[in-house]
Formats: sequence, structure tokens, C-alpha cells
Amino acid sequence: MPANPAQFERALASGQIPPLVLIASSEPLLRIEAADRVRAAARAAGYSEREVFDVDARFDWSQVGASCGALSLFASRRIVELRLPAGKPGKEGGDYLQKYSKNSPPDLLLLIVCEDWSKKHEGAWVNAVDAAGLFLPIWPLKPADMPAWLAQRLRAQGLEASRDALELLVERVEGNLLAAAQEVDKLALLKPAGRIDADYMANVVADSARYDIFGLTDAAIAGESGRALQMLAGLRAEGEAVPPLLSWLATQVQQLLRAAETKAKGGNVDGALQAAGVWSSRVWPFKKALARGGVEHFEALLAQCAKVERMAKGREQGDAWRELERLLVSIADGRARPVLLKG
Repeated sequence: MPANPAQFERALASGQIPPLVLIASSEPLLRIEAADRVRAAARAAGYSEREVFDVDARFDWSQVGASCGALSLFASRRIVELRLPAGKPGKEGGDYLQKYSKNSPPDLLLLIVCEDWSKKHEGAWVNAVDAAGLFLPIWPLKPADMPAWLAQRLRAQGLEASRDALELLVERVEGNLLAAAQEVDKLALLKPAGRIDADYMANVVADSARYDIFGLTDAAIAGESGRALQMLAGLRAEGEAVPPLLSWLATQVQQLLRAAETKAKGGNVDGALQAAGVWSSRVWPFKKALARGGVEHFEALLAQCAKVERMAKGREQGDAWRELERLLVSIADGRARPVLLKG
């Protein structure tokens, strides 16, 4: 059976490293940290050599066979790591992993890391790996689980946060676990021990321009064009560049487009927003934005995003900052400017 996080930690702490370990998650931070713990436990157990393969649709699985069957000149224990961005090894890879699971060589750890994952990825090869070793699927955190997750990370750093402080941090990081982990690390440096209240949390996180980027986007989606433009001017004065601002903004427009498509088909908009990763605190502003325009509107906004990107990278003439201002107003006012595509 798939392991849960507690079982996973106990298995690694035992010192008996399984011959096969499969870690699967679409959440980058959780996947990276779990794989790091496997490598650390393997090194402690004497696995001192590591070979990594990036698996794509054209991957030659004979390379893995040759590596797993080869004797090492430098170490008695080795790690062979397979990275599967798509989460699937393909038919050839699936067949190979099933055969390998039945007769894995001694003193070799096969670590498989899947970057894209859902129930549909599971199959015979997963069952074979699970039966012969350790399978850890890590599902994205639900919004309701975020405060407890943050509290646990703070405790690991010797810190404790009040409920209001945790809620503030949850709101600011917007479900971005990488950003959340960075904030916890920063708090540990600034306040080595003790209890954190909401005022202290607000003062610390306010130093990060990343949250202003979130606020900028939220203001535009909520229809507050004046506030969005004011925040953009502040970010520009602080030395921010257009590409990182645009990256987050374009992601939000894509979420709005998917929700608009669901709405046009008569589907469940709330469900579409939840599936797109929109937090409950932001559902109402998103619905206001959806009321201002439909599918064509958000498609036009994405075209505007592409135009700003070309300008920012010097591939099209124009003022990227001025065009970004126009994009924010288009989002806030519900009137996307048509973009003429060059043929």
C-alpha cells in the first residue's frame, strides 16, 4: 500500500533503505524535500555514488538497464535516480520497472521521482514498485491544511505563531509552498526563538515585494484600477522588473479564462476556481472579474500579456511598463484592448 508521510519517515529512520522508492507529487517543494530525505538516508547508509536519468518520451531504457547491471568501481552501494516530469514511464518503461521490481540487484537504490501526479498515473508498474519497495504519493495541501503545515515548520525552527499571525502568513503566501518555506526560514533568522504575533508577522512579511505583486494582481481582479496602478508605480520605483510581475499576472488571467470557459458551458464555476487553485478568500473577486467579461475577454487579456512579454524582452517595439499599465486597467475595467497579431 502507498505510504503516508509518517510511515515514510519511519522507513527512512530505520536505516533499512528499500531497493525501490517512488515519490510522486505535483507540488514541487514537498516532492523535492521528500527526495532529499531519501538521498540523505541513503548516504548515511553508505550509498555514496549517484547517477541521474531524465526520462522523456524518447528515452532509451537500455541505459537504465546497463547502469543498474553495472558494477561500480568506486562504491559498493549506488543510487540510480529516474526523473519523470510527465509522471509516466511509457509502455517500455513500465514493462522494465515491473521486471526490475521482481529482481532488483543488491546494494542499489532505484529512486523514481514523478513531477506530475494524479490517480490516473497509477498502474501495474506503480503496484510493482510499491510491492517491492516504498511508494509515497504526496497530494497538494488543501487550504484548510495550510495553517497546521506552517505551524509545524515554525516549530521545527523553534518558533510559535499566534493564530492571527498564522492566518496572516497563509493569506500572504496564497498557497505557494516555496514562498511559505522561504518566509519561515527568514523568520528563523530574524527571530531565532519565541512567539510571533500578528504585528511582528506583518512587519516581517511587508518587506517582501512578492506580496505587493500578489496585491497588485488582486487589486486589478477586484476592479480597483487606481490602486493597481499605484502599486505598479511603487514596484517600478523599487526596481522591480516587468517579467516577474507579468508571470504571476498571466497565471491569474489563465485561471480566469478556464473559469470563464466553464461558466460559458454552464458548469460549476466554484468548482472550476477551486480546481484552478484559487483560494476561498479570493473567490468573490474572481467572480466579480468573471461578471465583467467572458471567454473572448480573457483570451484578449492573454494576448495582451504576450505583447507585454515581447516588449519586455525586446522582441517588439514599445514601452513594456506603459503596456502593463493598460493591461491592469483592462483587467480591472473589463475592457480588454484588442491585440493585432503579426502574420
